[in-house]
Amino acid sequence: TIVALMQAGDRKEFKRAFAGATVHDCFNWLSVLVLLLIEVASGFLYRLTKVVVGSFKIQTGKDAPNLLGIITDPFTDYIIQLDKSVITAIAIGDESFRNKSLVKVWCIKRIVQLQDNITVDSLEKCTSPESCWQDKNYTWTLVNRTYEENFEKCNHLFVNSTMPDLVVGLILLAGSLVVLCTCLVLIVKLLNSMLRGQAAKAIKKIINTDFPYPFGWLAGYLAMVVGAGITFVVQSSSVFTSAITPLIGIGVISIERAYPLTLGSNIGTTTTAVLAALASPGDMLPSAFQ
Repeated sequence: TIVALMQAGDRKEFKRAFAGATVHDCFNWLSVLVLLLIEVASGFLYRLTKVVVGSFKIQTGKDAPNLLGIITDPFTDYIIQLDKSVITAIAIGDESFRNKSLVKVWCIKRIVQLQDNITVDSLEKCTSPESCWQDKNYTWTLVNRTYEENFEKCNHLFVNSTMPDLVVGLILLAGSLVVLCTCLVLIVKLLNSMLRGQAAKAIKKIINTDFPYPFGWLAGYLAMVVGAGITFVVQSSSVFTSAITPLIGIGVISIERAYPLTLGSNIGTTTTAVLAALASPGDMLPSAFQ
């Protein structure tokens, strides 16, 4: 919907883009309203997924591929880094971490080994004969102590900040909204400048053309496969639908074709969740997969 608003300058384009965004919104709302009521009333989805999971011999695998993370992580790590250990501790209810900051300060830690003098009851309890001596009524020995110390700070904008997490979060939220709106405006302008004339006609003909009778029904399913495939690659249905909304606005993709693309996008985004579940520990794998 926000993407559609970026085309509000042209009445016709905004009407088409908003209709395309509404297709996605209505599908999600109707899915929730229908499936939520069924699940609350009967627990059908829970039982169905339990049977499906039980029918497979699921084994833990590698981490889910994070294709976009390869590109975005270097930039996001420079802006902010979060301490996952604090997040995990808060999630499991450890009250000792409740007031700790989520902003990560130390990125590199090192193991330090030191020798320390301690007293023991007798010579037999010494670590070695060479490292044992007596002083008056005490027997001393050397022991190796190992501990972890902070070594190098992280390199992001808020590493030395004294602001509370709420303020940092609000700053990041405001900045992300500005970047998002700027990118959406640029995407719309870029598509408007590129997809005009013969190029727009050719793309429109390819995307919106139906198969000849009696195979016309295959076009919608092919669009679903395309939507699912692209969404799997970018690992985000929001990215895919945000990309096709301007195309709907300028008339390259018809509203009729947008619906199967949206269905495919919702199917494709489930594969990312499945891959992420397969990376769970063995004892939590069935629950995560379900």
